Amino acid sequence: MRDRVIRDEIHKDIFVPANHAKIIDTREFQRLRSIQQLSTCEYVFPAANHNRFSHSLGAYHLARTLIGSLNEVQPNLVSEEDSELICLAALLHDIGHPPFSHLLETPEVFATYHSHEHWGRVLLESKDTEVGIALLEVLGVQRRNRLFALMDGDSEFDGRAIPPYMKEIVSSQLDVDRMDYMVRDQANTGAQIGGFDIARVIRALRVNKEGHFYVKSWGLPAIEAYLVTRYHMYQQVYFHKVNMLTQNYLVRMLSRARVLAQDGSLKLSSPLENMLLNSALDAKGYAALNDAHIRVALPEWAEHPDTVLSHYAMRLLSRRDFHKSLRIEGLSTEMIDVVLPRLEPLVEAAGYNPSIDIITARISKRGYMPYEQGILLEDGRDAADHSPLVRSLTQPNERALIFVPEAIRDELEINVREWVKPSQSSLAQFE
Repeated sequence: MRDRVIRDEIHKDIFVPANHAKIIDTREFQRLRSIQQLSTCEYVFPAANHNRFSHSLGAYHLARTLIGSLNEVQPNLVSEEDSELICLAALLHDIGHPPFSHLLETPEVFATYHSHEHWGRVLLESKDTEVGIALLEVLGVQRRNRLFALMDGDSEFDGRAIPPYMKEIVSSQLDVDRMDYMVRDQANTGAQIGGFDIARVIRALRVNKEGHFYVKSWGLPAIEAYLVTRYHMYQQVYFHKVNMLTQNYLVRMLSRARVLAQDGSLKLSSPLENMLLNSALDAKGYAALNDAHIRVALPEWAEHPDTVLSHYAMRLLSRRDFHKSLRIEGLSTEMIDVVLPRLEPLVEAAGYNPSIDIITARISKRGYMPYEQGILLEDGRDAADHSPLVRSLTQPNERALIFVPEAIRDELEINVREWVKPSQSSLAQFE
């Protein structure tokens, strides 16, 4: 096998040495081509159908680029052996993602439920997976286990230190994973956000005597742009109301399919049976799952006599008759718990089924967290201490959405506004 150069839409040429190409060419890694990066976001942004494969290559490339930059300004900081482990940790960080990425990482869907990190380790440790075999061939047992310790965030392995920056390159508030997905997701959604300069962020990074990252003072504007981009990507893309709605459709549809399959009312394909019913799913079975198995089932499920299953499947198949969100600003998750019992009788009286025609989405995103894996500048203080802009991004984002049939939205909005009118910041009126 020869070294290769892979052409990428974001980073252009990505160099892959032959031994790493052996890992990329395994069935389990190639499976990431069929795992959509942004789950159902394409219902809002039609071109947002890029995959975990290209993102993983991008993170791998940025890890190599960052290590090269660090060794240029701080010679011999990262050894060749550790450099390889960092790059492979970036390459393999998403190997365990389920179909439709984070969305289906839930016990509502998987009969054998584990986090994607857990499944990733299962795939990489297995002697029955191509990626497990290839990784062992490339690294050997000791170096493979040091890679696992790095991915776990350990500070040492087998008596040898793992400096903090090695983990921070792969997982921190300023890691190659986030840098790649924000730029890649922005490019594929077409979101007009402004973006940030990855090359300048990388050039500004250094490692202090404690082994942690810090940013040169002149790099603060680049860090501000990075954090503002992250904020707006969540607001405009990841938390877009239609994205939140279609995610609900997909999870509810699969949850209903599980119930129907259990009582014999729905015949499942072998992969979907593994996903929804197999409580002892193994590495090979998990690695055989991808988005296509769900997409193929949609036309049949949209015609199924069960009205709940067909209700959700038809909407995902045709993008018609979507529920609409109540246009009420400042609706909190606390308010939802009080509003729903009042809302359900009104929806039922209008001829709808509250269990399928009232859909809620709870949005919770922690803001920038200074002092908790924050971003340090060269004087040792957090970026939030230097920048009012960064300080403004520390507030968490918590809100809620309620979706109802479009035909009754206006009427329901009048009622809900009246219920929360005295004070949306207090629920005393409901007591």
